Amino acid sequence: MAEMKTAIGLMSGTSMDGIDVAMVRTDGRDRVERGPALGISYEAAFRNRLKQALEDAKSIRIRDERPGSLAAVEQELTLRHAEAVRSFLSKNNLKPEEVDVVGFHGQTVLHRPDEALTVQLGDGVLLARETGIAVVHDMRANDMLFGGQGAPLIPAYHAALAAGLPPDLRGDRPVVFVNIGGISNLTFVGTDGAIVAYDSGPGNTLIDQWVETHAGVPYDQGGAIASEGRVLSRLAERYLANPFFTSAKRRSLDRNDFLPPESTEASLEDGARTLAHVTAAAIFKSSQHLPARPGTYIVCGGGRLNRIVMKDLADQVDADGAVVLAAEQARLDGDAMEAEAWAYLAVRSLAGLPLTFPATTDVKSPVTGGIFNRPSN
Repeated sequence: MAEMKTAIGLMSGTSMDGIDVAMVRTDGRDRVERGPALGISYEAAFRNRLKQALEDAKSIRIRDERPGSLAAVEQELTLRHAEAVRSFLSKNNLKPEEVDVVGFHGQTVLHRPDEALTVQLGDGVLLARETGIAVVHDMRANDMLFGGQGAPLIPAYHAALAAGLPPDLRGDRPVVFVNIGGISNLTFVGTDGAIVAYDSGPGNTLIDQWVETHAGVPYDQGGAIASEGRVLSRLAERYLANPFFTSAKRRSLDRNDFLPPESTEASLEDGARTLAHVTAAAIFKSSQHLPARPGTYIVCGGGRLNRIVMKDLADQVDADGAVVLAAEQARLDGDAMEAEAWAYLAVRSLAGLPLTFPATTDVKSPVTGGIFNRPSN
């Protein structure tokens, strides 16, 4: 039996709203003991620096380039992650030596799978030095070297969670994990444990950009703004007619693949309502590429807190006789799941186990990944 390790996962997602920290004990296979979690928000000024980093990153042609503000932002981002780890350890009365490894995602500022180019800001050497804990980072790049899309990486963890679901939740049909972050993605776990995964479309990013531009708030809390609007069918259909949804080949998305509407196309409320509908409809439309129809959709990520998105998704999947559950209804933590996944993947990386598979990223064969950084003495 493989050794259990204690790992901390760090996630700063495409929504750029903060750092999620979570701990798991795992063998990197099917044994997972979920531990505490912590969320730390970025203040508006740093979020704006990250937005500028996205712009500066557009000129990158080689992964190691750090034009414009990127080098300074990378250092600050890493130091913020180090402080997040220290806060987490302090809050949970833990010492660095009690943790075997940190899985460090970093901040994605560029993702162009067709060019085999992905860039996550984050200095693994600096984080290991600052925390005194071994760090595994840059877990997407190796997948691309072997022909993969570099995303999604979380399916291996979803499969481990699905194996541990109580029978009353699992049922006798496949389960799909839906992560609604900036981009949404699906992980299908068949009744035989087979995994299929891919990005499914825009998640929160369009809604966030819309309400921030028109209302000065970072996101539509609970779907409150959308609840005051109506779906503009012509606008919704324009998004859903994107060839991404009908292409025979699934591919991973960059946040710039779908852009928010022009200011003149909708009121604040109608825009938020329409984009919430697009988020849900994109998930269901993309689910048509799955090998079998799921019986349960387990939703994690910030999008599960938007009641309009959840209601629209439930209405869509009802035609299949399927149900939609927020992660908490499945006795999981929808805020911490991505960070937990990065902890789990770090342990897999240490063991040389695959992080990605042909049916998740289109990589040629299952491959491991990640760069190991030992803390300096």
